[in-house]
Amino acid sequence: MEVEQVGVVGSGLMGAGIAQVAAANGFNVTLVDVDEARVRQAVEGMRRRLSRDVERERMSAEQADATLSRIATAGDAESLESMAGADVVIEAVVEDLGVKSAVFRRLGEVSKPDALLASNTSSLPLSDLAAASHRPERVVGLHFFNPPWALKLVEIVTTASTTPETLDDARAFCERLDRVLVQVKDTPGFIANRLLVPFIFDAIQLLDNGVATAEDIDMACKVGLNHTMGPLATADLIGLDTLQAIAESMFEEYGEARFKGPTLLRRLVSLGHLGRKTGRGFFRYGE
Repeated sequence: MEVEQVGVVGSGLMGAGIAQVAAANGFNVTLVDVDEARVRQAVEGMRRRLSRDVERERMSAEQADATLSRIATAGDAESLESMAGADVVIEAVVEDLGVKSAVFRRLGEVSKPDALLASNTSSLPLSDLAAASHRPERVVGLHFFNPPWALKLVEIVTTASTTPETLDDARAFCERLDRVLVQVKDTPGFIANRLLVPFIFDAIQLLDNGVATAEDIDMACKVGLNHTMGPLATADLIGLDTLQAIAESMFEEYGEARFKGPTLLRRLVSLGHLGRKTGRGFFRYGE
């Protein structure tokens, strides 16, 4: 499969990051969202990140300009129509089955018959999204990690309907993105989140029980376990609302107490303290 044009649906941190990675690796990208202001904000975020890379001599100014020049945008209710010419479409909207299913239903109608359709879901059943597209044989999961421009892992997720050709096309595409690939079947949490989420929840329980401060819990993991980032800072980076959504999906699937979101997590989400994106979660940001 020859891939030249990539579509990304959803201009949040993950969608914008995936679009940046694709453009930096030579693909023409169309980034779409229902909110034009959100798309503009995403492009501005890419511009800032690329400028920092130039300052740190990770890329040249010419490479940064070329990356941005490959990104087109659309921001309105009809933006999915612009996916008609894409060879690969990656969905990265909110972690909500109804919303994602609606996207895949429309992509199945407007995309090219041989287009590779992928979801960046981290916890929802890929089989449901594949079925919604009415072309399940061309659907895979491509679970990028946050932030996509820095973390190279991609979990490739297949369903019972995914054809070997589709899997080969997905692998070849990710290799052109210079990603590290692991393959996993369609199961909530896949590999990384199935291991990570209970670990984060244990850290939250330690904090809620007054065993140690958030700073000391994370320091123990960073120094004692050689983790780059502690579990509570990781939760803030993921987004506490996203973490709660992942937990709900996994708890519904497995019914195991270790996947049930802690009370403190639910309280913070109710208060709108969602982590880095709101400036406050288990830690405060931007102060």
